[in-house]
Amino acid sequence: MADIRTLTRTAGKPRRRWLLWTLALLATLGLGGFLLYRQALATEAVALLDTADRVLRGGDGGLRVAAAARYGSDPAQKLELILPADTAARKGPLPIVVFIHGGGWRSGDPHDYRFIARALVPQGYAVVLAGYRLHPKAHYPAMLEDGAAALRWVADHAAAHGADPRRVVLMGHSAGAYNAVMLGLDQRWLAARGLSANALRGVIGLAGPYDFYPFDTAATKLSFGKAPDPEQTQPVVHARAGGPPLLLVHGTADTRVRPRNSVGLARTMTRAGAPTRAVLLDGVTHEGLIMMFARPFSRDPRALDAVLPFIAKVTASPPVKPNGG
Repeated sequence: MADIRTLTRTAGKPRRRWLLWTLALLATLGLGGFLLYRQALATEAVALLDTADRVLRGGDGGLRVAAAARYGSDPAQKLELILPADTAARKGPLPIVVFIHGGGWRSGDPHDYRFIARALVPQGYAVVLAGYRLHPKAHYPAMLEDGAAALRWVADHAAAHGADPRRVVLMGHSAGAYNAVMLGLDQRWLAARGLSANALRGVIGLAGPYDFYPFDTAATKLSFGKAPDPEQTQPVVHARAGGPPLLLVHGTADTRVRPRNSVGLARTMTRAGAPTRAVLLDGVTHEGLIMMFARPFSRDPRALDAVLPFIAKVTASPPVKPNGG
């Protein structure tokens, strides 16, 4: 049966009063408030794509935007590759985590998620933050076509910057988790770009929707309502053995995307012959899960404690085949 684990919060040091007020405020404002808070704390404000090879202040040891690129003509089809600023600290080409942001397929920008790089780059990984076309300009399958195009860019260009395109883990939150998991399970989209979904070392879904047909929310109706075969838009339909390992993380207090999505997909994958782990974080909300990757909220280590061992495990072995056709 599927491996479903619930992680409760361990006791920690007393927190400052200001942090408690901040948490209360963000719980009220949700993810939008969190992003405003993160931007207010930022030590710089630069437009994406203005300059590549830019050193970012903050983070452990410093980060460097090694490449900022467009992989299509739409302004949302953009990405940035972030590495440690200290090149001497690297030990060979770094494994890559490609992160896809959430936002209900109608909002979000990869530039707002540099805190993902600040959490993962010091652990020895290159991070690619990838955008994609959003509603109302685009609908299914545009988000999957764009994810595949971003991975094609990684396959073609990452090595030139000291990252290893043969060791790629795909990760996303919310709508981005849907994109990531679908790219790992439904092989059509990467195949169209000359890539193999099976060459991904792993896929991590954070609070993702994987079984939401019939469509009953504005976001799903707008983004998926025109699909000619709507049931085929669901990751749970494409559960299979032989694909990349999956890690599905969800908060038990998530009322926006219910934890049943991760639990159900883990069980379906396990029945299909691909034992899959669902990790449930006790008391964590939908926005709270992604916030746990940013300071000061990362003082609760449960999200990173779930994600980091998985990334280390799936990227540790020598590559079996290139991330290509």
